[in-house]
Amino acid sequence: MSDLTFYTNPMSRGRIVRWMLEEVGEPYHTVLLEFGTRMKSPEYLAVNPMGKVPAIRHRGAVVTEAAAICAYLADAFPARNLAPPPDRRSAYYRWMFFAAGPLEAALTGKALGFASDRKQLLGYGSYEDTVDALERAAAEGGPFICGEQFTAADVYVGSQIAWGMMFGTLEKRPAFEAYTARLHERPAALRANEIDTAAIPKKS
Repeated sequence: MSDLTFYTNPMSRGRIVRWMLEEVGEPYHTVLLEFGTRMKSPEYLAVNPMGKVPAIRHRGAVVTEAAAICAYLADAFPARNLAPPPDRRSAYYRWMFFAAGPLEAALTGKALGFASDRKQLLGYGSYEDTVDALERAAAEGGPFICGEQFTAADVYVGSQIAWGMMFGTLEKRPAFEAYTARLHERPAALRANEIDTAAIPKKS
């Protein structure tokens, strides 16, 4: 039995964590949860009171939220070199949490048709400013978000960009397309996508 359990649904943000787990390369046990049934069961609510995926349990510790899980796994398995050394983590922390905070909020707002001219009240300011900042991060500094080193931040930021372009909440700028194309060539990304696609229930 693995001491790492992964709670997910193949049509959720769990796909981000699946990719991260494949980058880590350690054995893990997957628990697939249906929306609205097992995901809201007392057993799973004891793991995540929000009744949402993804979540992991590692040696008795529970971690939820995709960005937090990616950061946790990078630290839990340092031999995989998925986080920069502590004294060089400024870009790593900055863009990981930019994607989890301002970017996700801006993309969600766009998907829901939300607009406001009161930029000072919004954590992300405006959709346009958020996307422009993200474009600069994807285009400058190196092939990855932290420069030459691929990290857990690329798993999370790259997933947010790819999903945004797929669902039309993020415009397809050349910098975004080039960045995600590099990431999606990684063997772990290909394996994770294959596993989750195969786990999607087939329509009868």
